[in-house]
Amino acid sequence: MSRSTLLRCLALVAVALGGVLALPADDAESAPRPAVRHVFVINLENKGYEETFGPSSPAPYLSGDLRAKGQLLSQYYGTAHNSLPNYVAQISGQGPSKQTQGDCQIYSGFAAAGTAEPQQAVGDGCVYPRSVRTVADQLEAKRLTWRGYMEDMSTPCRHPQPNEPDDTQKARPGDQYAARHNPFVYFHSVIDSPSCAKNDVDLKELTTDLRSVATTPNLSYITPNLCNDAHDSPCADGRPGGLAAADEWLKVWVPRILASPAYSQDGMLVVTFDEADTGSPNGAAACCGEGPGPNTPLPGIYGMGGGRTGALVLSPFVTPGSWNNTAYNHYSLLRTVEDTFGLSPLGYAQQARGFGLDVFGAAR
Repeated sequence: MSRSTLLRCLALVAVALGGVLALPADDAESAPRPAVRHVFVINLENKGYEETFGPSSPAPYLSGDLRAKGQLLSQYYGTAHNSLPNYVAQISGQGPSKQTQGDCQIYSGFAAAGTAEPQQAVGDGCVYPRSVRTVADQLEAKRLTWRGYMEDMSTPCRHPQPNEPDDTQKARPGDQYAARHNPFVYFHSVIDSPSCAKNDVDLKELTTDLRSVATTPNLSYITPNLCNDAHDSPCADGRPGGLAAADEWLKVWVPRILASPAYSQDGMLVVTFDEADTGSPNGAAACCGEGPGPNTPLPGIYGMGGGRTGALVLSPFVTPGSWNNTAYNHYSLLRTVEDTFGLSPLGYAQQARGFGLDVFGAAR
C-alpha cells in the first residue's frame, strides 16, 4: 500500500471516529472532507477583530476558551454597513440596497427594477420579492431542515407591518428583539410561507431541539437579543452590555450546542460578527474582491465592506487551536453552508471561496 493511500485510509478512520487527522501539506488538499450535516451559526454585533480576538479582548471565553477549541478565521470580514445587509448577505448572497444599509427603518417592499449578475435584485427597499431565494428555500427544496432562533422574539416570524416603522429598532426592558438581526423576515419567499411561523422562532426552542439528532435542524441560525449580542451598551434591562454581556451569553449557549448529539455526531459551529465598529481602524474595509454593487457604490457606506471581524469555527473535525489566515466574508459563509449541503450558490456566494475544505484540512 502506498503512503498516500495509507494516509487517506487513516483519515477516513479518523473521521468515522469523530476525530481529525492532520495530514502533511502535500496530502491535505486530497484528504476526505468530513460529512458535516448540522451547521450552527451565531452572529454577534459591531466589533472589530482586535477587540474580539485581540490580547485585550473583554470576551475571554470567546477569545480564550472557545478559541482553543476551534479554528480562528483571522481574515474574516463583514460585507456592509449597517447591520441588516450583512445578515441578508449570509442567507441570500444579495448585496446591500440603500434601505438595507439604513437598517430599514420602514418595513417597505423591495421595488425590483430587474436583475444583474450574479443574481442580484436591482432596486431599493427591504423585503425582497418571492423570486429572490434564500438558503432556507434551498434547504426546504432538498428536504433538509432549518430554523432561525431569535432571542426575545416571542411570536414566531415576528416582523413589522408592511410600510410601517420598525418598532424593534430600539430595545425595551423585556423585549430586546431586533427584526433587522433576523434576515429571514426580509424575504417574501419565507414570510409568505407557513414555514416562517414553523421555523423562525424564539431562542427558547433551541434547548428542546438540541435534545436529539432528529430534532436538530440541518441549519440553526442563532441571534441573541440586543444586549447579549454586544450591540447595546448599556442595555435596556440595566446590564452594562457590550462584549462582556455577549461573552456571558456564549458561556450558557455554546456548551449546550457542543454537548448536543447532532453537534457531536457531525456538527460545525461558526461564531462571527455582522460588522466591525465603524469607528475601528479600517472599519469599512473589504476582502475577497468585493466592490460596488448594482444598488449602492459603497457597500460599507464609508468603504467597500463591513470591516475585519474574525470568525471562529468549531467542529469535532476541526483541529483545536488552529489558525486560518485566508480571506473570507459573509458570502463565504453562505457558500460554505451551500457547499456543505450540496446547494447551488446564491448571489455573490457564486464568486466566494467557501472555507469548508480549508478548515477541515491540516492545522495551520
